[in-house]
Amino acid sequence: MDSLGGNISPPGIDTKLLFTGISGVALFTLALFQLSPRQRHGKGEDQGLLRSLMLFCYSCFLKPHPVEAKATQQDALESFYSSQASIYDSTRKTLLKGREDMLALAAAQLQLKAERAGGRSATKRIWVDFGGGTGWNIETMSKFVNVPKFFSTVYLVDLSPSLCEVARRRFDRLGWTNVKVVCQDARTFQLKGSGADLITMSYSLSMIPDYYSVVDSLIPLLSPRGIIGVIDFYVQSKIDVSFRNYTGGLINRHVNFFSRTFWRAWFDLDRVALEPSRRDYLEYRFGTVLMVSSRNYTLGSIPYYVWLGCHRGGFPEVAHDGGTGCHIDGLGTETPWNAAKGDLDALTGPLSSRAWSKAFEVAAQNISASLPLPSFFYQNHRWRMYYDDQLKKHTQFNDEYIYAFTWEDSRVDGHLLRLGPEDVVLAITSAGDNILAYAMQSPAKIHAVDLNPTQNHLLELKLACFTALPYEDIWRIFGEGKHPQFRSLLVSRLSPHLSSRAFQYWLNNADIFRSRGLYDTGGSRHAIRVFRWISHLFGCRRDVKRLLTAKTLNEQAEIWQSKIRPALASRIVSSLVISSETFLWSALGVPKNQLAMIEQDHANSEAVNGSTPTAKNTRAHAVWHYMVDTLDPVLRETHIATDNPYYHVCLEGSFSTRCHPEYLSKSGHALLSRPGAFDGLRIHTDEIEEIVSRMEPASLTVAVVMDSMDWFDPSCAAATQQITKLNQALKLGGRVLLRSSALTPWYIREFEANGFAAKRVGNRTKGNCIDRVNMYASCWICTKKENTSPQREV
Repeated sequence: MDSLGGNISPPGIDTKLLFTGISGVALFTLALFQLSPRQRHGKGEDQGLLRSLMLFCYSCFLKPHPVEAKATQQDALESFYSSQASIYDSTRKTLLKGREDMLALAAAQLQLKAERAGGRSATKRIWVDFGGGTGWNIETMSKFVNVPKFFSTVYLVDLSPSLCEVARRRFDRLGWTNVKVVCQDARTFQLKGSGADLITMSYSLSMIPDYYSVVDSLIPLLSPRGIIGVIDFYVQSKIDVSFRNYTGGLINRHVNFFSRTFWRAWFDLDRVALEPSRRDYLEYRFGTVLMVSSRNYTLGSIPYYVWLGCHRGGFPEVAHDGGTGCHIDGLGTETPWNAAKGDLDALTGPLSSRAWSKAFEVAAQNISASLPLPSFFYQNHRWRMYYDDQLKKHTQFNDEYIYAFTWEDSRVDGHLLRLGPEDVVLAITSAGDNILAYAMQSPAKIHAVDLNPTQNHLLELKLACFTALPYEDIWRIFGEGKHPQFRSLLVSRLSPHLSSRAFQYWLNNADIFRSRGLYDTGGSRHAIRVFRWISHLFGCRRDVKRLLTAKTLNEQAEIWQSKIRPALASRIVSSLVISSETFLWSALGVPKNQLAMIEQDHANSEAVNGSTPTAKNTRAHAVWHYMVDTLDPVLRETHIATDNPYYHVCLEGSFSTRCHPEYLSKSGHALLSRPGAFDGLRIHTDEIEEIVSRMEPASLTVAVVMDSMDWFDPSCAAATQQITKLNQALKLGGRVLLRSSALTPWYIREFEANGFAAKRVGNRTKGNCIDRVNMYASCWICTKKENTSPQREV
């Protein structure tokens, strides 16, 4: 923990002695276990290590510190650090976790800014490391950038002479002449000329009693487009921050009562303050770019956070892109924006009768209340639109996506839609594969919509990967579903291209790509695992492997018909597993209203065939027939090994170099990794109706709603309301592409009654494929022929 300015009031000796016995022994034991080498190389080395640990424990827990009224902050710091300055780095490696992550995140942001500046900003880049102590941060930064070349000047500012002396020796050894060690109170440090491009504080804010003045002093020091990075201990309850929209997310932020009480008492012994106001004040005074809340599990789950910020007015859409309040609104609503219409004052003025975007509304509220904008506004890209992650409609998904891959045939979509450069598309995100397929056709704009935030996190990850990574890495992450270096790539390469919430989600779930693999996750993993279990139980796992290497359709069909189908399509499996409502929803995403449509179609088919109602006309019977009508044609007409990635990934848990979605081809990478490839893409976390109701009338040309209309209850007016909103948002001639589990879904009548002409463009009659997925009974295009809803005032 490094040192800065401010006055310290020492804790009472009696309190310190009370905790010394337990605290000192516990920390000493843990540190000794973690820091001891696996193999001992000699007696002298062991004695040096033991001496360092004993000195550390003595300085932290036993050594008396000055209590005189005249003692200054520097006196107190020197009393604490002078005896352990030489062993500071070796004893803090285990305690001060996350420092490399903070440096890597900050370096990634600076490198992106340098790329965008085309090298123009490289002539004078300044870094100020407050509380830099021994200079460990600055030397470690060399893992991510060439410090002597990347920065023209680096200032290490610390109030402890002993630590500063260690730092000077470090940089003399390294020969880094651009690093200046300044032994000074942080509140009085100033820069001449331009501000700092990077300011960092590593485990130092918690040691500053007068932290308000120090945080305030950072504002004039930071350059207009600079980045500030902070890592420190903290404790906080989610109740404190749950109502704030500018924190960058609440993942892992809550610390339970016992941990809050214990860690505050523990760190109080060494004058380290963990009260939440320090972190809160940072987030209030700056805009949040990225935020992470984590735990040091090596030492008893000590809570710590990593935070990156910028100036509150430093978001690209307003301050640095000539943007206005109208621009903020136009990003998500297709409203034409014009700088002549106004400036930021538009955000604080009265709202007109038009339906503004939620981003505009929250910006207006925050600016009126003198608060920072939500972290979405400080992104480097415009992809992800603002949403309130604490709403029940978002939290209902429990931070889990249902689909790890999209269950729609993008090739058929491409043939049906034939998107052009004038098209403005709205589509359900799902796993994002379809969104990337549409992007490869280069329409003017794509609005990806999903109520589940994690489905949009998955799409964000794909956009970031195509923006920042070479083809080989993208193939490993999304083709094979595994990448052993995923976490490192996430922090050092992908982080500048992700929103704070998406970054935290993938940091929390980075092990997915190291162990299970992407395609063994999400709700759909249950279907894959059940199939794997059935194939093992019925002894046909080897036949599944043969199926994936079959050279001809005939060979594939024979393996399916004789080996796999008898197991998967057995009535016992259908009754116990496939027809289970829990399985259908959690594994396949089939809601009860869609299931009812499957049952009704089956009953109609039975009646047409002259069958009378029997015990067979049950859910299990209907689902069994639906499954057979889905799978039999697929195995007869599509070659899994080379041309059906949807079933290949289900059977194998990965794609292959011969069989994968088009976006994972090298030509797909060439298209999607071009500069500006996703400039027209917006990601909305909301219902379709919420998004289209706020859009400029007649601004969409295509809406792809997948099978979502099947989810509506026929007895409610929700489907009609959404169709009415779609009519309002679509141009004349605009199209709605949808799929359904029914041959003629009930809501087609609603489309026809509300200005659309409906045409069935795919019909899964018995024995044929509607597409390579073949999961749906019908596919429809509904074309807008007339305006039937009142056009709102603009």
